[in-house]
Amino acid sequence: MMIYKDAAKSVTERTEDLLKQMTMEEKIGQLVQPFGWKVYENAEGQINLTEEFRRQVHKGGIGSLYGVLRADPWTEVTIENGLSPELGAGAVNEIQRYAIQHSRLGIPILFGEECSHGHMAIGATVFPVPLLIGSTWNTELYSKMCRAVALETRSQGGAVTYSPVLDVVRDPRWGRTEECFGEDPYLIGEFAVASVKGLQGDSLDQQTSVAATLKHFAGYGSSEGGRNAGPVHMGMRELREVDLYPFRRAVEAGAASIMPAYNEIDGTPCTSNKELLKDILRTEWGFDGMVITDCGAINMLAWGHDTAEDGLSAAAQAITAGIDMEMSGEMFAKYLGEAVETGRVDIEVLDQAVRRVLTLKFRLGLFDHPYCDPKKAGEVIGSAAHKRLARQVAAEGIIMLKNEGQALPLSRTNGVIAVIGPNADQAYNQLGDYTSPQPDGAVTTVLDGIKAKLADHPERVLYAPGCRIQGDSREGFEAALACAAQADTVLLVLGGSSARDFGEGTIDLRTGASVVTDTWNDMDCGEGIDRMTLTLSGVQLQLAQEIHKLGKKLIVIYINGRPITEPWLDAHADAILEAWYPGQEGGHAAADVLFGDVNPSGRLTVSIPKHVGQLPVHYRGKRSRGRRYLEEDSKPMYPFGYGLSYTSFTYSDLRLSASEMYIEDTVEAEVIVKNTGDCRGAEVVQLYISDAASLYTRPKLELKGFRKVELEPGEERRITFPIGRGELEYVGADYKRVVEPGLFHIRIGRHVDDTLTTELTVLEG
Repeated sequence: MMIYKDAAKSVTERTEDLLKQMTMEEKIGQLVQPFGWKVYENAEGQINLTEEFRRQVHKGGIGSLYGVLRADPWTEVTIENGLSPELGAGAVNEIQRYAIQHSRLGIPILFGEECSHGHMAIGATVFPVPLLIGSTWNTELYSKMCRAVALETRSQGGAVTYSPVLDVVRDPRWGRTEECFGEDPYLIGEFAVASVKGLQGDSLDQQTSVAATLKHFAGYGSSEGGRNAGPVHMGMRELREVDLYPFRRAVEAGAASIMPAYNEIDGTPCTSNKELLKDILRTEWGFDGMVITDCGAINMLAWGHDTAEDGLSAAAQAITAGIDMEMSGEMFAKYLGEAVETGRVDIEVLDQAVRRVLTLKFRLGLFDHPYCDPKKAGEVIGSAAHKRLARQVAAEGIIMLKNEGQALPLSRTNGVIAVIGPNADQAYNQLGDYTSPQPDGAVTTVLDGIKAKLADHPERVLYAPGCRIQGDSREGFEAALACAAQADTVLLVLGGSSARDFGEGTIDLRTGASVVTDTWNDMDCGEGIDRMTLTLSGVQLQLAQEIHKLGKKLIVIYINGRPITEPWLDAHADAILEAWYPGQEGGHAAADVLFGDVNPSGRLTVSIPKHVGQLPVHYRGKRSRGRRYLEEDSKPMYPFGYGLSYTSFTYSDLRLSASEMYIEDTVEAEVIVKNTGDCRGAEVVQLYISDAASLYTRPKLELKGFRKVELEPGEERRITFPIGRGELEYVGADYKRVVEPGLFHIRIGRHVDDTLTTELTVLEG
């Protein structure tokens, strides 16, 4: 038996044995990743492999396939022509079997899939988007969700996922804000660790684990003007302290793969940035996993960034800088052979990239267990347990921003509720970007959720859409106002849409019935959909203003992928819930919160400005950022960490275990938190630290710890946080992490603007 086929041998032994047997063409084949949905045809359940795929396998093999199971308008894979969970697993097996049996060395294919908030395949559970997940402040719950996503993905043969997204949001006009956890690197770092643990499990070779790919490395959330993939203007100290921090934490947790960002930083594209991909990632952090480009990123070096004169130079730049695999491009396949033959790329550079790809495949167990079980896929994908989990995540991440006069929770026993708005009953509008097509009934809308709560009294629920997300048509206003006039409470479901055109059509604004058209698309958020403003699109605000004139109790629910800035609604609505994109169970989750079955415990992870002109408005601004504008101060409408509850909490007795400590010591900060209301609730206790003086300028405040705790009425609990080097250090001289002696302010409280404060002196020792 050849060494690489012997499961008893080590991964290193097997990798080196296989590598030395490979031809140049076979090596290059391992570094390319074509579009997976193009390698097969689905003929009424019969999977036929394309001739081009067969040719590539015979020629030198294919290292990986991207999105074999991906379904969306971009891939043109639909419910009708796509693959069910069982059929999808069978198709992956067919592809894998052909690759193993018809390539010279029988190297299995690595199947890469999109799983940002659920596997992007037909039938898979659609969880809430990461912006809502961050709002839960519950990393254990998120890790559990990641285990479910990994199980659904691996059961169909997907072995690597292109998530989590660890970008730090700096300009929420950016359309990909919804894919991120928030604006704070510490919080993102905690979710990064939870993601890696959840996705990768105890061992990558388990059939319940997938390799995590950290993206987008780095600075992607800080682009110029909030425009996708725009230049990033950032110094190395800020880059290391803010944007690189979550990636470092995830690498330390054992992440198997990483994806550079499209953008440039200070003139150097991330795809060809040796300092980023070698000096920091490999040498400083010790990362030994695989680096894969974003889709078409190498092309951008020659046709976009223009740092390469042609495809040959682009390919050479990328692999020399540390790229191991090219996602869905042709530069490696076309030019790597020539680059090596002409001396542009050293053969050892090529071998090192191949070595990393093969190592990951061996770690995933693909050589020993290359096939999945279609029966298992049918059992676990979209299971009842995963739906319950999706509902729980959504409910924990919904944030109550306002509740004047205890407008919420709603009564189950009396009153008529008018559910109005473009997002009240549009399933795709609550799912977010990177979502597969959904069969009828798979998504519970807010209207569905309200009806389910009042199933015994359907006459108490009225509905009218009122308007679309976009456009200036008011043709639905009359029906919406007539509906609202009959109600005691108006539930106005507004926001945005990241729904690409799934061919579902728009809605009749008078009746709410579905109308299939060729022009439907209300998308105002998502990848590539960046905005100049943060106001509601279309005539949604005008609809709210007209309804408000009726004098009804007005409850607003936002379903959206980025913060909304509407001061009029902040002032005039009786209650406001921010639900982000809550996923397929979002309607049930929203109803759970609205009727008080779930006490809202979501907290903001992005600051919501009063006006777009305040940007950037994130809480980690420097002390020197200035005070105010002529028209308005610089404070947000709703600060980082903010969120209301149906109960109330008090904080008292903040103390440290010692008021002084040496640099290498640790102290504990503790505070008493008490539920002073009349119902059970969860509070997010937040620790912030401020360095009174430092050699290099620092943010005014930095989140350094958080705990989500549930308390019964009258119950109090002492919450403790350790404070040591990790909580006090920053990037100092020569970009080294350092703790400077001196005075630190320790703050614990409900959100960044509501804390108790004490002082800690750090001594040199």
